[in-house]
Parts: sequence; structure tokens; C-alpha cells
Amino acid sequence: MTRQPPQRSRTRPVAGVVFHNAAVPDWQLLEAFFGISLTSASRTVVDIARTSSFVQGVVVADCALRLDKTSHPELMHVARSCKQWPGIEQAKKVIMFGDGNADSVLESCARVAFAEAGLESPELQAQVVVGATAYRVDFLWRKYRTIAEADGLAKYAEPQDLRRQFERDRKLRAARYQVVHFTWREIFSTPDYVVVQIREAFGAMPGETQG
Repeated sequence: MTRQPPQRSRTRPVAGVVFHNAAVPDWQLLEAFFGISLTSASRTVVDIARTSSFVQGVVVADCALRLDKTSHPELMHVARSCKQWPGIEQAKKVIMFGDGNADSVLESCARVAFAEAGLESPELQAQVVVGATAYRVDFLWRKYRTIAEADGLAKYAEPQDLRRQFERDRKLRAARYQVVHFTWREIFSTPDYVVVQIREAFGAMPGETQG
């Protein structure tokens, strides 16, 4: 929101609302809707990445990239224009980490948990071919033949969804892939448990060692 006259450039709470005051040049604004000017998607992503946690910034950046609302070059251009602002170094890390192939909030949060645990970066929404069938998987560590699936509630909305997933897992495991499933609760409450399962899957492949 625009506040007139401009306030001092510091964060202060007012009646439970925290205002972050910062200049917004014209090229970072969208056309007004109903008399309200909006910051561009790129500027909004950078501001959230500056003022929120790293994982919250990644969730927003991944979503904006996935929906083609912005791009890495656009985000870096905005970040460079804010180079002396609080939180900009974290925002740059978010931009570098952002990936539009993350297909959900859960996947974005899981990516952060995996990186913090020191796991190698997986392929996102990768294709695994088994016989004449191509399966799209959430996370793939190809050299370890390990797949991880983020199980949000919407994934198994109908009973047949669970049956199809079971059959798919059976075929993937028959093709010598390790398959690990995790839920919202696990990635937020016990991320170490999920990481241990993935590391064990890495080690389950004969002749493979984790780097």
C-alpha cells in the first residue's frame, strides 16, 4: 500500500500490522486496478524473500516461476536495484534456489529441508520410463535410482488414487527404483526422518555409494 506522506524507512507495528517502508520505482509497478497500484510479481517476490523466512521466500519464488509470472533474470534485476536494503542477501539466495519445476508448496518446503540436510539436489517433476510407460515423479536422484513423492491430501482424494499409486510404486520398485513417500506432517515435524529414509534408499542400490 502507498502511505502519504512517506514514513521513515523502518519497520514499525501499528494495531497489529507491520509496515515495511521502501521506495518503489515506476518500472516495478503494475497498472492500477480500482485505483490501487500493485507491485510487479518480481518486486513482490523479492520483498517477501527479504522480509520473511528463507522457506517462505522459496515457496513464493517457486510459485511465481512456475506460473511464468517472473524469471530468474527479472528477479535478479530487481534485487540489484535493492542492493543495500535489509534482507537482500537472503533474497538473492532465494532467487538462486528458486525452481519453477516445484509443483506445490509441499515440494518447495521439502526442497529446502533436503538442501539444509546436505542432500544432493534432485531432479524435479522428472520422467521415469518403465517399459512402455513414462511416470512423472516429484523428486528423482537418478544416479541412486531413488524417487521421493510428496503426499499432500489432494493427491489421494479418491480411493482409486491410492490404488493407482500402489500399482505405480510396485512397477517402479520392480524396475529397481527405491520409492520414498513423505507427508506434510513429516516434512515439517520430523524432516530428519524423511532424510534418513532417502539416504537409506541411496545406500540400497548395489555398487552405489553416496557422495
